[in-house]
Amino acid sequence: MKFTVQQIAEYLHGSVDGDPGVEVNTFCKIEEGQQGGLTFLANPKYEHYLYETKASAALVNESFKPSQEIKLTLIRVPDAYAALASLMQLANSFTQKQESGVDKLAFVDPSVKLPEDCYMGAFAYIGKNVQIAKGCRIYPHAYIGDNAKIGENCIIYPHVTIYHDCEIGNRCIIHAGSVIGADGFGFAPEADGYHKIPQLGNAVLEDDVEIGANTCIDRAAMGSTKIGKGTKLDNLIQVAHNCTVGQHTVMAAQVGMAGSSHVGDWCMFGGQVGLSGHIKIGNKVSLAGQTGIMSDIEDGSQLLGSPGMPVREAFRSIAMMKRLPEMSKRLDKLEKLIEKLSSK
Repeated sequence: MKFTVQQIAEYLHGSVDGDPGVEVNTFCKIEEGQQGGLTFLANPKYEHYLYETKASAALVNESFKPSQEIKLTLIRVPDAYAALASLMQLANSFTQKQESGVDKLAFVDPSVKLPEDCYMGAFAYIGKNVQIAKGCRIYPHAYIGDNAKIGENCIIYPHVTIYHDCEIGNRCIIHAGSVIGADGFGFAPEADGYHKIPQLGNAVLEDDVEIGANTCIDRAAMGSTKIGKGTKLDNLIQVAHNCTVGQHTVMAAQVGMAGSSHVGDWCMFGGQVGLSGHIKIGNKVSLAGQTGIMSDIEDGSQLLGSPGMPVREAFRSIAMMKRLPEMSKRLDKLEKLIEKLSSK
């Protein structure tokens, strides 16, 4: 489909610098621009591509001031990245195929009443007394255990496993291979070995949560492991039993949360962040990639390193680490000099 820059600007409540009649029909990266393509500039380090890209139009922030002549048409919006997301969602709604119906190879327990608009692919399994709300899409080989609850307009991709008694809110997306509600890692050490502690709770995802591929959210020993409204988890994340994650928090791949650790609202975790058990992370906390946390963290903290420390302190420590070989040599010389002076 083709749209004019003017139409796009009106949809985004933005303004146009250049020819409003320019037509675009695809999205493209700024460094790989092509005729008829719409790109965007959100990170200043990519600005130099804006002056050489072959794209027809670009989304930029309202505050952007070019340092060179620009050949393409600009659409100025308050937030270029957010505007791009809005446009891509719109485009996806035009092109995405809406599956419907229940495949004859799916298994649905007789106790389950499916809404008419539900889609279920081949070899999907729905256990006893499962509740599935309207508008859900459940893809092939998904497993939903007994007494689970699935809210409205959820998407459950292939090979997702949702254990018994778990609860999924409205508009949740769970990507392929994820496991919701497996047993938490609970064992009691005794003389003859480790005895399993039954995990009698469940896992709960609130509304608008998205879970990446192969992420695992363990069920609680008692009560619930909870993921708050609007939170987005990347691929390959481990959330252990009895953990809680607040609302609108985002975590990149390979984050690991040990048991009974708690994360607040609007936090941002980079890849491979690790949390020890029984700690509390406040609201709006930012943890850079590979940061390790072993104690409670206050609201608004920005930490880096393992163990985590304030960002400025961490950068100073990193700079100091590079100087350690030189400092070691200097220390050896000083020790030898002191020995000579002492002998005299």
